[in-house]
Amino acid sequence: MSYELDGIKQIPFNELQEIINEGKPEPIIIDVREPEEYVEGHITNIPLIPMHNLPALISEFEKDKEYIFVCRSGNRSQNVALFFKDHGFEKVANYAGGMLGWQGEISTGLERVISEVKELYK
Repeated sequence: MSYELDGIKQIPFNELQEIINEGKPEPIIIDVREPEEYVEGHITNIPLIPMHNLPALISEFEKDKEYIFVCRSGNRSQNVALFFKDHGFEKVANYAGGMLGWQGEISTGLERVISEVKELYK
């Protein structure tokens, strides 16, 4: 069951797995780790936008969309969610377990690296 931490909704594994299985366009799930981490293993079909790229791209994100952020342990993705919230995004959440807690299918390689935010909305 989800809970809140510092005003950010924390999504547990089973809830994130359900969201992915539903295959809906929202929430938009984004992996914020470094490319080297993503290559080693990531949630299948989840796009990568490294955390350090987000400040330069924040103005391109649509504020009415819902986002869930993923990282290795849940710490960086929590910081990204807080950053988005500080920039006026209300519908942001953190995958609390991070990839360390992911029990579902994973893929390797650079499957879906996002260079332009508009690619998220296709």
